[in-house]
Amino acid sequence: MSKTTNKFSREVRERAVRMVSDHRADHRSEWDAMVSIAGKIGCTAETLRRWCRDEAGRRAGPAAMADDDRARLKLLEREVKELRRANEILWKASAYFAMAELDRHGR
Repeated sequence: MSKTTNKFSREVRERAVRMVSDHRADHRSEWDAMVSIAGKIGCTAETLRRWCRDEAGRRAGPAAMADDDRARLKLLEREVKELRRANEILWKASAYFAMAELDRHGR
């Protein structure tokens, strides 16, 4: 059984991510900055890219939801509420007609 260990501490990862954003202007692309910094700290550029994307996702989170996303979410929540209400009405109507059918056959 292989046991994976994390070679880099959280502080090293956070510093590497900061370095990418700080030195982005010094390179042609973000990827070039990642390749340069990854070589200096001893990880692969792909690992550093993953760290940067994870950090960007943490920073964005639900608080960074765009206005159009909020409006769409509100619309979808309203639609769900209406559909639940319609389902409840249909369930009650089917129960009512089922009881009426049973009463009719009982005679």
